[in-house]
Amino acid sequence: MTTFVDRVELHVAAGNGGHGCASVHREKFKPLGGPDGGNGGRGGDVILVVDQAVTTLLDYHHSPHRKATNGAPGEGGNRSGKDGQDLVLPVPDGTVVLDKDGNVLADLVGHGTTFIAGQGGRGGLGNAALASARRKAPGFALLGEPGEARDVVMELKTVADVALVGYPSAGKSSLISVLSAAKPKIADYPFTTLVPNLGVVTAGSTVYTIADVPGLIPGASQGKGLGLEFLRHVERCSVLVHVLDTATLESDRDPVSDLDVIEEELAQYGGLDDRPRIVVLNKIDIPDGQDLAEMIRGDLEKRGYKVFEVSAVARTGLKELSFALAEIVAQARAAKPVQEATRIVIRPKAVDDAGFTVTYDEAAEVYRVRGEKPERWVRQTDFNNDEAVGYLADRLNRLGVEDKLMKAGARAGDGVAIGSEDNAVVFDWEPTMMAGAEMLGRRGEDHRLEAPRPAAQRRRDRDAERDEAQQEFDDFNPF
Repeated sequence: MTTFVDRVELHVAAGNGGHGCASVHREKFKPLGGPDGGNGGRGGDVILVVDQAVTTLLDYHHSPHRKATNGAPGEGGNRSGKDGQDLVLPVPDGTVVLDKDGNVLADLVGHGTTFIAGQGGRGGLGNAALASARRKAPGFALLGEPGEARDVVMELKTVADVALVGYPSAGKSSLISVLSAAKPKIADYPFTTLVPNLGVVTAGSTVYTIADVPGLIPGASQGKGLGLEFLRHVERCSVLVHVLDTATLESDRDPVSDLDVIEEELAQYGGLDDRPRIVVLNKIDIPDGQDLAEMIRGDLEKRGYKVFEVSAVARTGLKELSFALAEIVAQARAAKPVQEATRIVIRPKAVDDAGFTVTYDEAAEVYRVRGEKPERWVRQTDFNNDEAVGYLADRLNRLGVEDKLMKAGARAGDGVAIGSEDNAVVFDWEPTMMAGAEMLGRRGEDHRLEAPRPAAQRRRDRDAERDEAQQEFDDFNPF
């Protein structure tokens, strides 16, 4: 049964905002006591939080769909709906969050680090909040916004100072078991280690972590064996330790060629050229292993490697290796720049930034309006309520949408789409001559709104207007 998962695709859905309430206070002897509809509650967020007690993404492998709760709708009597509860998902230290295209959204390192994977929707305003001096008793309320829903990929990259790399059965698991208190599975057959093992080593005043990565073979960077699945776990390490088997039973292998093969795979994977290397010649407790280690040590040192001869079984040479690793780790930590205090960067919008754009879409023959506010206002509008649609028209007019449509060349009856191509609200544009409560009829109605004309009818009307204007010009011009 799978017990370790370091890459999952997670489908998150934040909670929807609750709808606002359209209500009128009713009391004996006060038939029209004024609007008292409450606001809808905010939808819950989906939040990823680093938890040191979590070491794998296994829970999300089994349950990849996660959803926060919705906000409750508002009620009469000025009672606002309850906010949805945030969904907090614990993840291991070192989790990288990416989108479907592979772009990094967050790198979660350090206990308590958080990332909002899905933003909850805003609650809709009730008619009590929408009331004004010109619109004293709104017969509508705003709808709650839908919560953000998206797919993210989570990859776990082990946060360790030292990474042990090498062929299967080179003795990496045995080495980490004697250097630290880790208890990995140890056996005399290849690929005993199927998941990264992490141990803590104390050498003098330095405490560092060491990771045992599953064995690499030729072609690991292209997906052979287990290498591609776990090479990501060496990316954060400060030093790489090549564990070479000096007592291998395979006739076509030797420690130097093993080192060359592993270095080639690390180069193919990329991003590890700047990490210092140490070579550990393991299994010198075997006579042939000791002889081979003495033969090749000089060649390896000529290449610039620090070489240590150890035996995990006999526990020889481990103290020198442990303190040498501690020294490199301490130097790497000292070389890292001091993390500055978090600064808040304020980027004000330009003075002439209207917050939306108006472009003409020739393919759809509509003027397309894109912007955060217009699109959000459309999502919050109940199009079954004429007064709510009229309120939307007033907001768009105050924002300056109509002015930009006129400057873009739009005429009465042209199609206008607010939103993206696959999720837009399309309507026939009629320039607003007046705005506000003076255009309202009974509650829930707006006299400016009429049944939308079909596209063919709009074209016929425009042609008729053009022909009429041309006829007037011809009648006026005697020549």
